[in-house]
Amino acid sequence: MDELIDLADNQGNLLGKTELKSIIHKKGYYHHTTHIWFYTKKGEVLLSQRSAKKAICPLLWDVSVAGHIDAGETPEQGGIRETQEEIGLQITQHDLIKIGVFKCFQSYDYGIIDNEFHNTFICELKVPLQTLIPQEEEVEALKLVSFDEFESLIKNINNNGNHFVPSNKAYYQIVLKSIKNSVTS
Repeated sequence: MDELIDLADNQGNLLGKTELKSIIHKKGYYHHTTHIWFYTKKGEVLLSQRSAKKAICPLLWDVSVAGHIDAGETPEQGGIRETQEEIGLQITQHDLIKIGVFKCFQSYDYGIIDNEFHNTFICELKVPLQTLIPQEEEVEALKLVSFDEFESLIKNINNNGNHFVPSNKAYYQIVLKSIKNSVTS
């Protein structure tokens, strides 16, 4: 689906202009996405395997839920919508803990220039994994991994069989630290 997305400048400030996602990725315009990292009080992180149908990083494991923020949406509204769409889970803005906005500027061999600002949240997963319903076009599979396993995957990111997107190592480390802090506080 070719959504209408708000454009930003290279610092993430919204410009009051919109464009189709396909044009944004073709021309490399700056824009915002929302990332929701789910965790359990038992010390697990929910990982999502990107669908084989995805143009960017198909079949790699990554953030629990992610997506573009539609024109006029807040990052929280986008995250709530994406969570419902991608894994069939209803959450509220009250469930979200914002940990930051992270630059992710990457180009891909097949012509996509992806200049994103990841508005990143953590959120406690309060339902069993088997109750989640992956959206076929977006999510190939879901799994829970322990904090230790997640840390090991991050540490060995270049030698883990392309489990994660290698360029996101520092980002994953910040996310894990924020989740651990939330569980222990």
